[in-house]
Amino acid sequence: MGFLESWTELSVFDLARLMAPVAFLVAAAFLPGVRVARIAAVAMAVAVPLLRELGASPLITAGWSLLWLLVAWGAGVPEGVARRPIASTRGVVESGTVGLLLGVLLLALLIAAVARQGLSPEDARRASYGALLLVIGIVQLMLRRHARRAGVAFASLGLGLQVLDGAARGAQVPGTLIPAGAVLLVTAIAAALATRVAAIRERIAGTAWVSDAHDLHD
Repeated sequence: MGFLESWTELSVFDLARLMAPVAFLVAAAFLPGVRVARIAAVAMAVAVPLLRELGASPLITAGWSLLWLLVAWGAGVPEGVARRPIASTRGVVESGTVGLLLGVLLLALLIAAVARQGLSPEDARRASYGALLLVIGIVQLMLRRHARRAGVAFASLGLGLQVLDGAARGAQVPGTLIPAGAVLLVTAIAAALATRVAAIRERIAGTAWVSDAHDLHD
């Protein structure tokens, strides 16, 4: 009951502040088109400064907003020749269903683990919120098959890890803490590499669709 109360005790404003980024990322994960990913990333850049749960300094928070803007730019670059997959899309529904079920199961396990820890309401809420953002990123990687959209997924993964890192810092020994900007740096590198791979594939093969990478030979 304590875990549920950590969420039900929130005001309408705080609940909207936390759920708006979730809605943006869910839309990017489930709706087709790179334009959706771009709009969601821009919205995330605006919403991140309101996430006190990051537990980060204003400079790092600004860095996250900048990263989301860069992810939006990378996702919005005009596509290559193939606006739809060139190769056969057989098995997409099955793989997407499996990915979604795995994501839901992973989220349920993580939240159950958090609920059993007897954390304070704030810590339980932050830990479960970080797990939610992380799982949304994983689900998007499994559902969306365009490499340019992977940047949004990696940014969601990193943001979830940043929330978890912020929640854990209060309980860690100061000498064992990783540098404050480490999660942001690693996330930026992962998103940049995903965007770079997509750009190279579009230039060479004319497609950034993941299914084409398996079925086509350059």
